[in-house]
Amino acid sequence: MTDTVAAALAFDREHLWHPYSSALTPGDPFFVESARGVRIRLRDRNGQPREVIDAMSSWWCAIHGYAVQQLDAAARAQLAEMSHVMFGGLTHGPAVELGRRLVDLTPEPLQHVFFADSGSVSVEVAMKMALQFHLAAGERRTRFFTVRGGYHGDTFSPMSVTDPVGGMHSLFAGVLPEHVFAPRPPAGFDCAPDDPAMVTWERSTRELYAAHAGEIAAVIVEPVLQGAGGMHIWSPYAVSVLHALAREHGALVIHDEIATGFHRTGPMWAADHGAVVGADLTPDVLCVGKALTGGYLTLAAVLCTREVALGVSRGEAGGLMHGPTFMANPLACAVAVASLDLLRDSNAGAQVARIHAGLEAGLEAARGIPAVAEVRTLGAVGVIALREPVRVPEVTAAAIERGVWVRPFRNLVYTMPPYVSGDEDVEAVTSAMVQAVASVHGD
Repeated sequence: MTDTVAAALAFDREHLWHPYSSALTPGDPFFVESARGVRIRLRDRNGQPREVIDAMSSWWCAIHGYAVQQLDAAARAQLAEMSHVMFGGLTHGPAVELGRRLVDLTPEPLQHVFFADSGSVSVEVAMKMALQFHLAAGERRTRFFTVRGGYHGDTFSPMSVTDPVGGMHSLFAGVLPEHVFAPRPPAGFDCAPDDPAMVTWERSTRELYAAHAGEIAAVIVEPVLQGAGGMHIWSPYAVSVLHALAREHGALVIHDEIATGFHRTGPMWAADHGAVVGADLTPDVLCVGKALTGGYLTLAAVLCTREVALGVSRGEAGGLMHGPTFMANPLACAVAVASLDLLRDSNAGAQVARIHAGLEAGLEAARGIPAVAEVRTLGAVGVIALREPVRVPEVTAAAIERGVWVRPFRNLVYTMPPYVSGDEDVEAVTSAMVQAVASVHGD
């Protein structure tokens, strides 16, 4: 086994390109041998086994953990029928059933489902919907309105509405369309409408929107929690302001709930937090992905209102101009249906509430570390924000030594654990995070 792992790591280093990495100075990934429950079994450089808790849910999608009996069974059953068939001119049971579940789980106005390959592609589709909707109505609205601090994917249209400072805009200047970015909303879920920071933000955002109102096809945001853009938590009231601006000026509202959906922030959808401020935050278009299949296969979906679907379809093109090869892949759809069943049967909302309590308690100790600027939690999300960039290799190694896998970025050491994490698992994760930060950034 030692020779096999060493050979695999050597080939990886020479030939495989990992996310956001350089081929000139490749990293040293850990070799994963297997995964079960909330743990992944690694082999170190010497071929020695090590079992660690996956505090990342494999980039937030493996909400039920690994080797899940119900999802494995769904995959095997579907493989016995067919793994794939094109969706152009054909349909099948898993797609119909998944579509039915999604329509039932989302707010009543969202009645049409378009399946996509990935979260980034779903944002491409949503933006295309908005552009075609206005073109069909005789309006050439070609810009999108959003807030700084967001992240919507790495393909071109999603990149264009991802934060222009923290994102990749500068690399693609002159190629990406230029959209309209309001300031990032004031930090904090509970930031009140009369808070001076919120008053200032609302005034400047309204003024900015008014200056571009006739150009805006849609407002696009990650409601309440910005994910890969920096794990910023913001107020449902600020989301409601953006909704109001879109409604006042005839634009659509797109919610990117790829990271926040399926209870990650507490309720089924982050938009459900609108009840806290007495606002209906139902979007015209909703993007979902990541946890949709419980992390088994890549799949995303775009839901929209009947008004949007009919508006797009009345246009010159006669339909939505998009059609992925693997759209509505039967294997992925079947697993997604089983995942949604498991989400319901496991009382995921209660699971997330329990995890949230554990994250709050366990991360409290980080507040006493001088290098820590802020600790924040929302649902099954826990963040230690540093005053300086994270020393990623050192913090990762320190957490691994304590039996936990984390993947820090920028100035953040964070966790989005699987919902099936037990109280002892959550305690182990938070303890490892705090100790890793203290040991690496405590000087």
